[in-house]
Amino acid sequence: MGGSYELVRTDDAAGHVLDLEAGRCAAVYPKGGGGGGGGIASPPVPSPPSSPASARQRLVSLDVFRGITVLLMILVDDAGAFLPAINHSPWDGLTLADFVMPFFLFIVGVALALAYKRVPNKLEATRKAILRALKLFCVGLVLQGGFFHGVRSLTFGIDMEKIRLMGILQRIAIAYIVTALCEIWLKGDDDVDSGFDLLKRNRYQLFIGLIVMITYMGFLNGTYVPDWEYRISVPGSTEKSFFVKCSVRGDTGPGCNAVGMIDRKILGIQHLYGRPVYARSKQCSINSPQNGPLRPDAPSWCQAPFDPEGLLSSVMAIVTCLIGLQYGHVIVHFQKHKERIMKWLIPSFSMLILAFSLDFFGMHMNKPLYTVSYALATAGAAGLLFAGIYALVDMYGHRRPTAVMEWMGTHALMIYVLIACNILPIFIHGFYWREPKNNLLRLIGVGA
Repeated sequence: MGGSYELVRTDDAAGHVLDLEAGRCAAVYPKGGGGGGGGIASPPVPSPPSSPASARQRLVSLDVFRGITVLLMILVDDAGAFLPAINHSPWDGLTLADFVMPFFLFIVGVALALAYKRVPNKLEATRKAILRALKLFCVGLVLQGGFFHGVRSLTFGIDMEKIRLMGILQRIAIAYIVTALCEIWLKGDDDVDSGFDLLKRNRYQLFIGLIVMITYMGFLNGTYVPDWEYRISVPGSTEKSFFVKCSVRGDTGPGCNAVGMIDRKILGIQHLYGRPVYARSKQCSINSPQNGPLRPDAPSWCQAPFDPEGLLSSVMAIVTCLIGLQYGHVIVHFQKHKERIMKWLIPSFSMLILAFSLDFFGMHMNKPLYTVSYALATAGAAGLLFAGIYALVDMYGHRRPTAVMEWMGTHALMIYVLIACNILPIFIHGFYWREPKNNLLRLIGVGA
């Protein structure tokens, strides 16, 4: 993987070079043109005349931002178990781990604005975008569907009746295809000389984002959730049944929300994530916010499967990606560094203020539900971080301190598969002498 503008490699976007001071994004393809890759579509165009290297640079800040997000993902996955402060919030609230998914979605949105600056053939671009989204969804299904077991289990494979259907890459695929189609088909041709002109040019995309947000809020706050029950396997017996009493409308608690109900109805409870984050909540765990034995008076929903990347919550993920798309438009249409940064800072601070206001008035930031306040807070934080990285790396040219992050960003999917999805530890644990505990990691002193 290399030269990508998103989590997934794309040969089409690999050659994008920016004239960072003049605001031009040119597609420069290697010999043979831009073929179909596994990421963002951008039809081949003739290479422009060569220009001085000082005038045309790669947008390194996006790679660095992606690399930081990958590192953050690895950190919270490995250290979150014994550092609850950085682990995912059990329900309401915002922690360090809760920024990872929105950051990836924001980055994909920025990348799409660069990859689709010019779309000579909309139908061909649409075909490529759909194909790449399907590839990404299928990769996620294999990696997170349950085919690869834990590092201490030497078996593999998954019962198709229990495969997890949603996951991180699946959510990114959904947000990617919707945002890509918006950029291909709903981009105006108005001239852009000011921030207002930019809003006018992309008004249909903003309208789609608003409709998505309103629709989500309508489902979350207006859907009636009936009583329901589930069964799980417990040690010492085959199955145990639990009854969850709801009969409410608009509840945003762990057991009776519309997000979980829609996933159970459409996907099936057997296809949801089996280790729900709310199992670490005060109502459920004696050791909250860490995992622990259930409290004697724990609610019946504490062990119920719940997918943090479910269908309805993935609808709101589209909004984050669309916001990132608008930040990418600033790069394409505005020339000066300071002009770009100001047009990022103002909406970023505005979204943060609005997010904390909504949280104060009861619309809490919640990652499992992907609430509006959560989407605005994380998008605002992503905008501020991206502006800071852009100023450091692309504006002032301090690339050496971020070289490692840049490398991680250009190899994001490989790192995600090998480390974040435990493929490398599983592979290493698979080589042992006589007994599984005598594996290569134990031999070098890491331990089994």
